[in-house]
Amino acid sequence: MKRAIFPGSFDPITLGHFDIIERGVTLFDELIIAIGVNHDKKYMFSLEERKHFIEECFKDNPKIKVVTYEGLTVDFCVQNNVDFIFRGLRNPADFEFEKAIAHTNRDLAPIETVFLLTAASTSYISSSIVRDVIRNNGDYTKLVPEPVRLK
Repeated sequence: MKRAIFPGSFDPITLGHFDIIERGVTLFDELIIAIGVNHDKKYMFSLEERKHFIEECFKDNPKIKVVTYEGLTVDFCVQNNVDFIFRGLRNPADFEFEKAIAHTNRDLAPIETVFLLTAASTSYISSSIVRDVIRNNGDYTKLVPEPVRLK
């Protein structure tokens, strides 16, 4: 069984993430969306909110599982028998950053990283842009999936 992890903070999940997940899930038997916990980072949304947003987005897809984790992604992979780390690339800067991480991960464990390019229509969207739009009372709804709605 081909199992992959799509790690991130997803603060919040964006239409870019959603697109990558929807296209990427076809490549694997199971795709684990893994929300990493970084105690040094200040999040806009709680871990529970971020997990709920993602679970709602993919509640009808049995191939997608949503979990949270702490520590190194490769350690999570080894502990959970995951062979692939799945990542989306928006631009050349993403590639350079992700390439360094992929090489490091492969040095630490026999884990391969698979990259998928974002769709042109969502390549400009990032969680930090979404948070900035939200903080400034802009219309963030066109940047995120339906379940990501503030009350």
